[in-house]
Amino acid sequence: ASCGKSRKASASVDYRTLAKAGIGLGMDIEEDDDWALMVEAASWLGVHYKYGGNTKSGVDCSGLTCNIYRKVYGVELHRRSIDQYKKDVKKKSKKKLRSGDLVFFATGKDKTVSHVGVYLKDDKFLHASSQRGVVVSDLNQKYYKDRFIKGGRVK
Repeated sequence: ASCGKSRKASASVDYRTLAKAGIGLGMDIEEDDDWALMVEAASWLGVHYKYGGNTKSGVDCSGLTCNIYRKVYGVELHRRSIDQYKKDVKKKSKKKLRSGDLVFFATGKDKTVSHVGVYLKDDKFLHASSQRGVVVSDLNQKYYKDRFIKGGRVK
C-alpha cells in the first residue's frame, strides 16, 4: 500500500445502496472502486440540464463536477469547466485516468475546453448533457472521442 493521499471517502456505504448505484450507472462496482463516488454519481442520474444550474433541480456540467467533488471529497472546484481545466487539475492522458478524475472536451467550434465530466471507470464518465441531462457516457463513443481534450487529476 502507498503512503500517498487516498481520495476514497471514509463514509460507509451499505450494499443495497451500492447495488442500486451499480444498476443505475450500468456497471459492476467492485470492492476496490470508489464506492462513495459511485453512489453520489448515481444520485445525480436523470437530473435535467440547466445552464448555470447547481442543484438537483437543474445542473450544468461544471455545476455537477463541483457538487460531486464537494460532497465526495470535500474539495471546492472552480465553477467553470475551463477554469477547472486550467487551475484545478494535473493533466492526464486517457490511458492514465482513474475514478474521480475529470475529463474535458471541446464541444464548440473554437476547440477550447467547454465541457467536463467525472471519470467513473472502464472508459465511462458521468456528465450533464445539454440534451439528455445527467447521464453516463463512454469516452469511446465517436462524439466524445472526437472532442476529448485531456483528463485531469484534481490537485
